[in-house]
Amino acid sequence: MHGPGDLDVLVPTKDRPASLAVTLAGLAAQDARGFRVVISDQSSVPVTGDPLVASAVRILEHRGHPVSLLRHVPARGLAEQRQFLLEQAERRWCLYLDDDVWLEPCAVSVLVSALGELGCGFVGYGLHGLSHRHDRRPHELSPYEEWARQVWPERVRRDSPAWRRHTLHNAANPLHLAEKVGISAAWRAYKVAWIGGCVLYDRALLEGCGGFEFWRSVPVAHAGEDVVAQLRVMERHGGAGLLPSRAYHLELPTTVMDRAAECYDYVMEPS
Repeated sequence: MHGPGDLDVLVPTKDRPASLAVTLAGLAAQDARGFRVVISDQSSVPVTGDPLVASAVRILEHRGHPVSLLRHVPARGLAEQRQFLLEQAERRWCLYLDDDVWLEPCAVSVLVSALGELGCGFVGYGLHGLSHRHDRRPHELSPYEEWARQVWPERVRRDSPAWRRHTLHNAANPLHLAEKVGISAAWRAYKVAWIGGCVLYDRALLEGCGGFEFWRSVPVAHAGEDVVAQLRVMERHGGAGLLPSRAYHLELPTTVMDRAAECYDYVMEPS
């Protein structure tokens, strides 16, 4: 039996100290105990000097969560930062959590329980964008399909029907999905194209699929690194989203201004 003590939470951050503090406060409030937090900081001004971040780190440590706050510069792209975090991981599972996500107090324990039961490569939460909570998009919910009893490997590519599932996580769609299907258990597993912002991996399976080592083959200014990693893991081990989502996007402006280079084009379908 495995639990939160087998988990590393990996948080990449850059120039968002207040947002990072909110994310860490959400981690500190988790009912799961014993997980470790590793932060890779590429901010122009180190977050170690921010009083809100420092307070959140102290609370995490007080509640039994070791924290490693690492300065990792110069920045060499999103994929390299995620690979750096993966190389710091020591435990069976690793949760990649972006620095603009707040989690409900049971979020981590549900993720760990679901991955342990499903035995696939990853599980995750689509992020709620609550500013869109009144923006209902039924046409974007149509690709929803649940996993029955077991998660199987899938090959998902741009030209496949499964790619259309990416709309499930737009705006406040995870909230509306949960309302539509009704949730009578702690979680339901469903099929995804990919998940952004909050993904729990079986670390050995992620590493076995190459992790984010492909950072060397993509331009420094790139996007979609998480998509590539998840497609690779999903093809060999399967992956699933969980409803209801217990993760909320803080809806700050993106720090990724140049999205011209998608990792998919360089790794999954190189010319």
